[in-house]
Amino acid sequence: MDSIERENPSLKGVLPKDYARPTLDKRRLGELIDLIGTIALGEEENKAKDVLGRVYEYFLGQFASKEGKKAGEFYTPRCIVRLLVEMIEPFQGRVYDPCCGSSGMFVQSEAFIRAHGGKLSDVSIYGQESNATTWRLAKMNLAIRGLEANLGPRADDSFYRDLHADLKADFILANPPFNMSDWGGEALRDDVRWKFGAPPAGNANFAWVQHMIHHLSPTGIAGFVLANGSLSSGQSGEGEIRRNIVEADLVDCIVALPPQLFYGTGIPACLWFITKDKSGKPTKGVKYLRDRRGEVLFLDARKMGVMVSRVHRELTGEEIARIAGTYHAWRGELDVGEYEDGPGFCKSATLENVREHGHVLTPGRYVGAAEVEDDDEPFKQKMKRLVTELDEQFAEAARLEAVIREGLQSLEP
Repeated sequence: MDSIERENPSLKGVLPKDYARPTLDKRRLGELIDLIGTIALGEEENKAKDVLGRVYEYFLGQFASKEGKKAGEFYTPRCIVRLLVEMIEPFQGRVYDPCCGSSGMFVQSEAFIRAHGGKLSDVSIYGQESNATTWRLAKMNLAIRGLEANLGPRADDSFYRDLHADLKADFILANPPFNMSDWGGEALRDDVRWKFGAPPAGNANFAWVQHMIHHLSPTGIAGFVLANGSLSSGQSGEGEIRRNIVEADLVDCIVALPPQLFYGTGIPACLWFITKDKSGKPTKGVKYLRDRRGEVLFLDARKMGVMVSRVHRELTGEEIARIAGTYHAWRGELDVGEYEDGPGFCKSATLENVREHGHVLTPGRYVGAAEVEDDDEPFKQKMKRLVTELDEQFAEAARLEAVIREGLQSLEP
């Protein structure tokens, strides 16, 4: 570890060096070193980095599933990161995450750029993380993949010690802590970042939103995860802050997510997309070709996802492509088809529509109910058929009850 740090100055003081502790199984440690030693470098260096990177991400995911509620401090499920990246497409410019955890957003951005034939040299990465252990995880995650990033000289609080105070980012990706109550808001009441209203001291949701708006370039776009309460809450001035942000025409898109996507929390979540320029002028690789000023796209994905375990759900690749494709079509991007409202799934609403709903941004209020195909069966005929089926089911239930009772009687002494 000392040798690696000498060869990689960005990792100085970051790597763990307690492998001599008595409780560590020396045989397992030897097997691990042998295993890593078999990964080919040299000409296959990029492939080796990919293998090591995937192993690292796998163990982060396994660690997150075991940690439960604490997992949110360092790990965002891969499908959510991928959806955010696919929607904002960070090809060129400055990418920023003010609560970067273990750097999952940056890693997925790199994968997106490579998959679409872009150049990593066109992107500059900036991040900040308050937890010292997680900050070290992030540094290692980036180093394994050979990614250059400015995560600051130390772990620090984005609200109190903004390490990138002058940064104006072209892309912002983030998963801030949900409903954080101990963020010290009372001491920051007059902060320059709160252009739309001072966030309540008991909930940091709109502190994070305004922090990201503050760091967004005039033509940039931000995509981030928030608890669903941010869409409708009116307490402690949150409703007024949300109204001001909506009236400034900064809200581009809202996505309602399905439950059970996050480790250790059942809090329903959503995605916000914020931009300062909806005029349709493409800049910095942002292919925004249709003027959407005065409009907001609402997407309801609550019924999507598949259960991959008893308690955890994931979005499939097809579902991610559908959500992102709908967003890009709405933005008027080339080669993705024309946008159309889809009952129960998507709706392009005007600011006047949003005002009518009291500036509440819950997608279900706008997309309506999905259309149900008419089977053309006359009502009387359908009713007669259903009653017949119900009678048959009642009869079968009675038969099974008799069988069970007979079986129980045979067990009596």
